[in-house]
Amino acid sequence: MRVFSFFRLLSQRLAPHCPVLLAALWVLVQLVYLRKFHGPHFANDSGRYLAYATNIAERFYFEPGHNLRYVLYPLFQSLWLRLGLGWWGIVAGQMAVSALATRAIYRGTRRLAGGLGGAAALTTFLFIAWPDIQPFNVFLLTESLFISLVALSFGAFTRLRMGRPRHWLVFLVLLLLTALARPNGFLVALAAGLAGLDSLRRAPNRRPWRAALLSLLLLSPLLWAALNHQLATYFLMDTYQRGELIFRSQLWAVHQAAPLQMPPPGTGPALRVLYFAVHNPVYLGRLMLGKLFVFVSYLKPHYSLAHRLLGVLVLWPGYWLAARATRRADIWRPARLFLAAIFLLQTAIIMLTVDDWDVRFLAPVLPVVFVLAALELTSRRPASASTQPKR
Repeated sequence: MRVFSFFRLLSQRLAPHCPVLLAALWVLVQLVYLRKFHGPHFANDSGRYLAYATNIAERFYFEPGHNLRYVLYPLFQSLWLRLGLGWWGIVAGQMAVSALATRAIYRGTRRLAGGLGGAAALTTFLFIAWPDIQPFNVFLLTESLFISLVALSFGAFTRLRMGRPRHWLVFLVLLLLTALARPNGFLVALAAGLAGLDSLRRAPNRRPWRAALLSLLLLSPLLWAALNHQLATYFLMDTYQRGELIFRSQLWAVHQAAPLQMPPPGTGPALRVLYFAVHNPVYLGRLMLGKLFVFVSYLKPHYSLAHRLLGVLVLWPGYWLAARATRRADIWRPARLFLAAIFLLQTAIIMLTVDDWDVRFLAPVLPVVFVLAALELTSRRPASASTQPKR
């Protein structure tokens, strides 16, 4: 809490100069990570994305299968490869999109704060300075583009309150792009849908609400088919059997006390998960709780002490502040639901699948925590002099 209070006071003091200072900080951070990683960084999955992008750039060939679930990123890379700019072009493009995302974070938070700059400055500062967000801009991975699209979607969502058609068009385009960036990218559209359903439920006219429910019922077979399609290339039962909390790692793994009942051959992907849950509820519950801890705690076994302290001192209070902000009536209700749903849906996905050894699954939803926490924290101002009791 003291760390957040320091950031709050700092943001209030520097509020008139915040946009310029934050822009300078963003540039400095990009230069630091470019120097640290010696330019564009080739990481574990970079090879398959670059090969896919090369096929698109040279032959306009879109590879089927699992890689198609990440199609936007190879398509993004292929643009720079086709222009002959190579890896540096890809990284420059990622940084350009990240700059737009940073501006969207600032402006979106400021709209929710009623035009006050303290919350916007604090959120943007954390988005820039947090050590597990901006480094992805120099990585040849999907994370940079996905993080930026989530931030851009948030900024576009806050503009929907104005009700202009062009704002809706921009938001819908961003939802589509986010869904194509990663297999779990659909969660942003789902979060927006949940916020929309809540708005319809609370409207005086209940007909649109009932029509929406009927539409969901009619579309349920299609949604079920889409879920099976998304799960088709994942081997969840293997990770369940191995008790993995972190993908391909036995650190903190959960061990079964009795033989597991596995789904019969030929069962569909979604039904396999349901079958496993019904027949192994205690074991699956232990797995899910373990993954929840690994995902949100920021205490993974290979993290350094400084990394863990940062999570405990900043992120843990941030979770508490963000949870409190979801109940604040002075924050636009659809935005509160949209932001909370993004984080909760991502958490649910990790609990049902498996977390990774690094922060690549948490980083895209950290801006959600920062926005809500900053809104809650900056609303806690001491009483003005006029309201203080006279001596």
